[in-house]
Amino acid sequence: MIRSTRSALAAVGAAALLGLTACGGGEAELSAADEPLRVGASPVPHAEILRFIDEELAQDADLDLDVVEFTDYVQPNVALDDGSLDANYFQTVPYLEEQEANAGYDFTALEPVHIEPLGLYSESLTDVADLPDGATVAIPNDPTNAARALRLLEANDLLTLADTGDAAPTSLDIEENPKNLEITEVEAAQLPRSLADVDAAVINGNYAIDADLSPAEDALVLEEAEGNPNANLLVVRSGDEDDERIQQLEELLHSDEVRQFIEETYSGAVLPAF
Repeated sequence: MIRSTRSALAAVGAAALLGLTACGGGEAELSAADEPLRVGASPVPHAEILRFIDEELAQDADLDLDVVEFTDYVQPNVALDDGSLDANYFQTVPYLEEQEANAGYDFTALEPVHIEPLGLYSESLTDVADLPDGATVAIPNDPTNAARALRLLEANDLLTLADTGDAAPTSLDIEENPKNLEITEVEAAQLPRSLADVDAAVINGNYAIDADLSPAEDALVLEEAEGNPNANLLVVRSGDEDDERIQQLEELLHSDEVRQFIEETYSGAVLPAF
């Protein structure tokens, strides 16, 4: 059975595991292939996908999963870097690259698994055209998702951004703002709660689903999936990609069974990227 824990328990679990290894006495140490694969994941849909793999596919692959759930976008990489995790499954390549540049991580991204389209949501509006002059719009506060949010607003003619080349645009790059939108940055996990206090909010797909929002039905506008570079994928410490357990999980994540599970479970709110 899968063992799901919260991020607060990750360090405790890692310390306990290290203690058992150090105090093994005369017993033979387990090889890496015999140990559970500890994977950090956002609760929805990442942990749900991993749970499906554990319940339906892992036994035949002789794979033992230990899933640690995180409700933020920072700690899963911290835990991977310090060895508390063997892998994480919550992020995109642009976000990973920004994290590596800022924190000096040496990680390797594997193959894309799924896409969670970013959407603009509102508790008071049913049409993006009704967004009033001077409306307050909340967007994620991390650079990668803030850039995605701004591009979504630009794609729907709500503002115009300067050409920043390869650099991610920020609110400072807004050139034209015909509706005088007030852009406010909020920690991504808090965006669904912010809907009561703003006119609209750009929310990541996983947090929208977790808040019982349907991207396909409730979003005023939704990010396009075709050609989207923001697929979610498994990330490991560089050099660990050849770990037999990582290869087994990577194969299962890209199986026909997982594709079918994503399509049937999320009804367009999460899209397979393989």
